[in-house]
Amino acid sequence: MTDGAGPPSVLDMISGSGPVVQAVLYILILTSIASWGVILYKARQIRSARRGSNRFVKHFWETRNLTEMAKVCDDTPRNPVGGVFKAGYQELVRLRSAKRSGSGEALTTDIGGVANVERAMRRAASLERTELERMLTFLATVASVTPFIGLFGTVWGIMNSFLGLSQTGASTIQAVAPGISEALVATAMGLAAAIPALVAFNHFARQARVTSIEMDNFASEFLNIAERHFLT
Repeated sequence: MTDGAGPPSVLDMISGSGPVVQAVLYILILTSIASWGVILYKARQIRSARRGSNRFVKHFWETRNLTEMAKVCDDTPRNPVGGVFKAGYQELVRLRSAKRSGSGEALTTDIGGVANVERAMRRAASLERTELERMLTFLATVASVTPFIGLFGTVWGIMNSFLGLSQTGASTIQAVAPGISEALVATAMGLAAAIPALVAFNHFARQARVTSIEMDNFASEFLNIAERHFLT
């Protein structure tokens, strides 16, 4: 709280605003809190995914042993590239087992075998992309909607200020300045919620695209290895 001579604080403006503006401000505050929760969760998730994928790819090219990498994949934290490898390796093992047993020969030709492994890896990559992009729509919605919610609160507050001015008969700027200041807090709160959500959405979307490209590149290399050494 401030004394009578000092300017009102933001809390004073919020408590002194009308019920509609207060409702708008509370909605924006709750939305901002939820947005920051999503931002922190996605930051941790994507950082873990990127680090795990980078370590897995490095170990893969150092080892070049699919059986050993399958064991490593089971012992390491879940990561997108590891998930794609596991799906491709499991399909490859299934095809080799069918080939050795003499069943499913049509499926174990070069073209059919590679196509089966490719479909399995593509399906796994799609699931990993969906997980990486989960909740990004919420951030995009917050970034696009909250400025308009704040603007609505501002317009409503200014409208009430001028309505009160007409009822009291006053005609000075001092009569409407407090109400306008309180109303403008809604716009500021809308921007405060939208800007971090927009920045986070762009950053996470880019990281998800980079990881998606890494999964596609790894899948192509894995298919080349499988075709040369296991499906011929």
